[in-house]
Amino acid sequence: MSGNMAEALRWLKQAEKDLASAQNSLESGDYEWACFQAQQSAEKALKSVLYSKGFRKIITHSIYELVKKIGSLEVGLMRFRKEAKVLDSVYIPSRYPNGIAGDLAPFEYYEKEDAEECINYAGLILDAVMKYIKK
Repeated sequence: MSGNMAEALRWLKQAEKDLASAQNSLESGDYEWACFQAQQSAEKALKSVLYSKGFRKIITHSIYELVKKIGSLEVGLMRFRKEAKVLDSVYIPSRYPNGIAGDLAPFEYYEKEDAEECINYAGLILDAVMKYIKK
């Protein structure tokens, strides 16, 4: 196994764990963390694709940017542009009170439906990546 494929699989395993953690946070009512963990899952899954393609350093945290970069490699993940934008939108506000307008903290702002949407979108991305990596 090449060094880069080993690195890709390492990132993919963490993406799977992050998605499981997001589900746990959903079940415990920690919706802001569920959103962030879902974003992390998608980010790490997409980075695993780039590592598998020979990339050595990936700096961005934007799901949308990662989808676009992978799309240019013809892996076929451009269909997740909408999902990527939703996941990008929770990266900062789900963790920092000053990322949200008004007087609410993230735990007060995010609701069950937000967490479910983020987990669903991250799951779709993770499933597509797993099919690609393991083929």
